[in-house]
Amino acid sequence: MNKKYSLTKNTKVAMNGATLFQIQAEISFGAVVKGDLGGYIEAEKNLSTDGNAWVSGNAQVYGDARVSGNAQVYGDAQVYGNAWVSGNAQVYGDAQVYGNAWVSGDAQVYGNAWVYGNAWVSGNAQVYGNAWVSGNAQVYGDARVSAKASFTLGWFIGGDDSGKITDITDKTGSDYWKNQYVLGDYKIEPIEDEKKETIKIGNNTYDKTEVENALKNVKSL
Repeated sequence: MNKKYSLTKNTKVAMNGATLFQIQAEISFGAVVKGDLGGYIEAEKNLSTDGNAWVSGNAQVYGDARVSGNAQVYGDAQVYGNAWVSGNAQVYGDAQVYGNAWVSGDAQVYGNAWVYGNAWVSGNAQVYGNAWVSGNAQVYGDARVSAKASFTLGWFIGGDDSGKITDITDKTGSDYWKNQYVLGDYKIEPIEDEKKETIKIGNNTYDKTEVENALKNVKSL
């Protein structure tokens, strides 16, 4: 049986300094056609040679992280540490999954979302926007997490009102949580915007970084 993919000589350097290699499909499987170039991994341990699991676009998988089953990691997503993406899960956009985090089932993590620590995202759950799920938090069922907040503890469940479950809307005072529930203790912390340096030109105030980048572009012309 032909090998599923190979590591090419095209490389990138990961945040931790590791050298990552772009992958290329050696056979056709799923939506992947033989010869297709994929994303970047550190070693074969990062992407299963079984199933239709694939890493594409500018996505990066490294460290002891693993992508298996039919899972897809693409866009500019990063999966690293001891993280595991499996089943039919998808991680994409600018999402990051790391630490001991698991994303499985039909779950989706995308946008600018971060899932890390011992967090689990599974079932049909979706974590997106600027949400952070970390610590021992678990998101599953049909739950949708998209607030600009960090969830570090609790079981967040969508589409399930059985058992001793408290409607999170009552506790947060936000209608955003309308059909979502939390089981057990939980902790929610707001994610504060990064403070941007500004510069004043005449009577107008501009973002310092944007002005510096604009000047660099002018000089390069």
